[in-house]
Amino acid sequence: MQSMLVIGLGRFGKHLALKLMELGNEVMVVDKDEDSVTEIASLVTRAQIGDCMEKDVLQSLGVSNFDVCFVCISDDFQSSLEITSLLKELGAQMVISKTNRDIHAKFLLKIGADDVIYPERDMAQRTAIKYSAKNAFDYIELTPEYAIFEIKIPENWIGKTLKELDIRSRHNINVIGRKVKNDVIPVTSANHIFNVDEHLLIAGRKRDLLELMDKK
Repeated sequence: MQSMLVIGLGRFGKHLALKLMELGNEVMVVDKDEDSVTEIASLVTRAQIGDCMEKDVLQSLGVSNFDVCFVCISDDFQSSLEITSLLKELGAQMVISKTNRDIHAKFLLKIGADDVIYPERDMAQRTAIKYSAKNAFDYIELTPEYAIFEIKIPENWIGKTLKELDIRSRHNINVIGRKVKNDVIPVTSANHIFNVDEHLLIAGRKRDLLELMDKK
């Protein structure tokens, strides 16, 4: 469990705060809009109305006590820039700032952001890759080159074992798990027999993964 501060309760900020809570973190949210704070207050650890452009507001939050501070105000770049700078000035351990433009990202990193995130761009890329892959149920990008896909079992794999199929050597990918309903189970035995009721979690280079799925 970590302690998280989310500044800005637009659509992204709200979804982020709720997911962080779901994952078992302590989450404090701050926004200058009273209605936005009221809407989410009962669903997070703490909620406060305040304008984080004001240094004394940030000081009152004790930002150095949070493991991660998220600045989710990409629609107002000046505010995002100043809040990011103030957070670092006040001793914030890690500051992650939301942006939607490369030029803004460069400035945010230059004035102290530890990382920047592009939610709209990343979701667009994820959606494009997911729906370009045949029989893919989900997709997680590890790096620009490597990924994990959840896929339907290829018909010619059903009833055979990992050892028989020799997947790593033939396709240059790794089977890291299987999904039965909502349960993810690691594949630790080369003698596991694949069956039609499960999905596979496969990892490797995107090019190799997409090539495998294209053959299905």
